[in-house]
Amino acid sequence: QVRLVESGGGLVQAGGSLRLSCEASGRTFSSAAMGWFRQAPGNEREFVAVSTWSGLTTLYADSVKGRFTISTDKAKNTVYLQMSSLKPDDTAVYYCAAGGYVSRQYERYDYWGQGTQVTVSS
Repeated sequence: QVRLVESGGGLVQAGGSLRLSCEASGRTFSSAAMGWFRQAPGNEREFVAVSTWSGLTTLYADSVKGRFTISTDKAKNTVYLQMSSLKPDDTAVYYCAAGGYVSRQYERYDYWGQGTQVTVSS
């Protein structure tokens, strides 16, 4: 199995930055893709970004493209989501996910972390 633990969430003012981390343990080699999703109260789970462990393939949601950057540190089994120019609409619980495919669909991911809250104030 793969265990995922997110960290780095918190409260930030609009326009600020946060970096989320997702540390993976266990059979990390079984998951080729590491994704970030988010979910706000009353909303469906929303794709944010995904990357292969190599970092050679990345996808971003249009809503975050140009503001968020996903990166990997394979040696540390860690995936990061650098968030800049944050907006109140970015407020959500952010989840890290692992799966065998690069996809925008949450159903394609096999393992999930517990989530970390990001709150952007105006």
